[in-house]
Parts: sequence; C-alpha cells; structure tokens
Amino acid sequence: MSYHNQSALVIGAGISGFAAAKHLAAAGARVTLSDAKDEADAEKDAVTQQHIEALRAQGISCVFGAQREELLDGTDLIVLSPAVPERIPLVQAARVRGIRVTTEVELAGEIASAPIYAITGTNGKTTTTTLLGELLRAHFPAVGVGGNIGVPLIDVAQETPADGAIAAEISSYQMEATTHFHAHIVAELNVTPDHIVRHGSMEVYQAMKEKLFAAQTADDFLVLNYDDPHTRGMAERAKGKVCFFSRREELTEGATVRADGMIVIRWDGAEHVLIRTDELGIPGGHNIENALAAAAMAFLAGVTPAEMRPVLRAFKSVEHRIEFVRTVDDVRYYNDSKATNTDSAIKALEAFVGHIILIAGGDDKLTDLTEFMALVHARVDELILVGDATERFAAAALDAGVTAEHIHRAGYHMEEAVRIAHELAAPPQTVLLSPACASFDMYGGYEERGRDFKRIVNEL
Repeated sequence: MSYHNQSALVIGAGISGFAAAKHLAAAGARVTLSDAKDEADAEKDAVTQQHIEALRAQGISCVFGAQREELLDGTDLIVLSPAVPERIPLVQAARVRGIRVTTEVELAGEIASAPIYAITGTNGKTTTTTLLGELLRAHFPAVGVGGNIGVPLIDVAQETPADGAIAAEISSYQMEATTHFHAHIVAELNVTPDHIVRHGSMEVYQAMKEKLFAAQTADDFLVLNYDDPHTRGMAERAKGKVCFFSRREELTEGATVRADGMIVIRWDGAEHVLIRTDELGIPGGHNIENALAAAAMAFLAGVTPAEMRPVLRAFKSVEHRIEFVRTVDDVRYYNDSKATNTDSAIKALEAFVGHIILIAGGDDKLTDLTEFMALVHARVDELILVGDATERFAAAALDAGVTAEHIHRAGYHMEEAVRIAHELAAPPQTVLLSPACASFDMYGGYEERGRDFKRIVNEL
C-alpha cells in the first residue's frame, strides 16, 4: 500500500508510535505525531527525547498536549499506539469523518516479506515468542522477533528477508484498531481475566484476541491450548487448520505430553519425539505449555525435531519471568515482575514446591483474588505487600486463611519490601517478586520494577 503524499497522524509517543512515524515519513507521507502529555513531561525520559529529536530531524511534526479535533483536518490516516484506546474523542471524531484508523502492527503486516508467526494470550506470550525465535533460528537464515516484546514489529518486518521468519508477540491492545493483519501461524495460549478496564468486558477482551486469526485462510495454521476452554472453543471459528497443544491430556493429534513424560508432536499420522519435560531449560508446568506451543508453531513452520531438541534443552527464562537473580545467605531470589495479573502469579507460585516469601501488589487491576489467595495460603510463608493494592490484597489474604502476623506492608518502597524479605528469609525458603498487579503506581512499567528489584537484591 502506498502512503506517498498522504497525511498521517500517529497518536502516542511510545516506541510503536515512533517506529510507525519514521516508516510513514520514509514512505513519502506527511507525518504528525501527537501525544496528550506535555512535551516537558514526555522529554523527562532521555530515550523519548532522543526519539523526538530524530523525528523532527526527519521532518516529522511532533505536537504535545490537548488533542483537539483540528488535528484531523486534511488527515488521511491515523495510526494508534497500543497504549491509546479507540474510545478517545479524537479517534471517534476521525471515524465520523471516515478517516482510516490503523496500527503499527497492521502497517508491519503490509510490508512484511517473511512469513509472520504470531503469539497472543493473557500469559506466557514473551517466553513463548522468545523461545519460538530461538527455534526458528535453528532452521531459517534470518529471524526477526518483535511486537509487544519491546521491538516494534514494523522494524522487524523491514529488516527480515523473504527467506527468513518473524516471531511476533501481539497483545490485545495492539489488535483493538487492527482489521486485516495476517499471520501464517497464530498461537492462542490462554485467555483469563485481564485488561477488563480497557476493553470493558471479558467477551470484548477475548474478541480482541480472536482478531489475530480473523484474516487467516485455509492455507494457514491456528495453534490452540486444548486445556483452556476459551482457546479450545476458538477452533469453531478457525479458518486455518487447527493444531491443539496440551500438557494435561494426551492428544491423538497435536503437541502433547506422553504418559512417560516425553514431549511429542503427532501430526498427519506420524509421531515426532522431542525431549522429556524434565529436560526443558525452563521450570514450571506453565512453561511446559509455552514449550508445547512454540514447538508446535516451529514444527508447522518447517523446523525439524532434531533442530528443536538442543534449543529446548538450552533455553532459559526471559528477563522478569521467574528470573533467578542471586542466592543470599542460602536463599534464592527470583524476579517475576512480568506477572501483572493473578493468573500469571499463580503460575509462578506453582513453579515452586512451597516455602515462598512473596512480594506482591502494585497498581491493582481489581480482578478476583480468590484462587490466587488460596494458593498464597497453601504455599507462601510470608506475604509482603506494596503499592495501591496493599489493603485489598491483605483483606483477601485474611479471608483465605493467611494469619495477620504473616502479612507485611512495605508501602510504596521496594527497598523496604526486600529488606523485610531478607530479614525473614531462611533456607529452604525462596524470595519471589510476583506482583499480580501492574506497576504504574510505583514505576513506569514492569521492566523498571523488575530491574529495581534486582538492583536492590544485588546490593544486599
């Protein structure tokens, strides 16, 4: 699609918006980038300031502050950053005027020459996408990994040649304004309550996930988690060929775990043996699911079992996902800052045998805490709470049977939380940061929270 001489408005001064603006300007469009923040606030971050300077040097207009409807005058195209919801007045006004609204992900799909293998789900996206990238590298001459994983997908699409492959992590936010994005292989890992404030309901949230395979054809593949009823039911709406994966039931077709613990892929009447679950380089039942999904996608993309085995054995956890930090006084410390919802935190708790000192809390998503706190009661010795969620989490913990003397409050201070954990911890206990909350009450993102936690632990 040509954007030469078109007028494009990119909304949102983040890495996705910056990448979209640069691409459109290079394609000959007249580009304006708008962000509701004041410019002084935006430029407090040195990296953001550098991006803004680079955009202006490229001839891109950067406008900050109130987003008035005059921004739409003469505009042919709007590109939304993932953090910007469709419901904002400026976007609604654009739709009334008939202006096309799209996303950086959709632009990436338009220019990609290599096939895209896309992963979504409430939890496990980053680990599965990173592992898929490593599996693809065992077979393809060039592999790009991008999307919601920190690298704009449009940059990856431009850089990956036609004989390569692209592993893409896609979030529900990225799909909200996307209409015709096409991926040859899509994996839906799971759907549990999350981002309901943004999307309005669980039904809309799931619909955003399903948009990822809406443009597929009979020549494509849809990899679905058989163990999750939400994703299993997506098979009824699939246009491509469905490949299930399961760690709980031994499937006759798909990626599965045999009774002897061997991971296998059963496809077109043949069984392809990979490795035993206890050989995986990443611990936990949830990571068996991630490995099954990534292996199924890689297999359908042409990667052989022989190419996959060493990768599955060698692959370790990604940053901020049950990431080992260090041992202090014979107590191991783990950073699971990426656990921004209760389902993800539950998976982290299940990865350990018990005797956990848990640091949780933060920007409360107001999801139900019953299942999470039941597992806290069963596996956690001491619960340390931080941030906005402290009192609701404490009340839920008490309701679940956790006694008051085992609940500790650290306010809005990670240093205090780690100090309390350090004073309480003794072998065989494990200290785990797995917040079950977003981070925005204390940090700019879960990455900043996780790195701060690691800094404090490494200074003990």
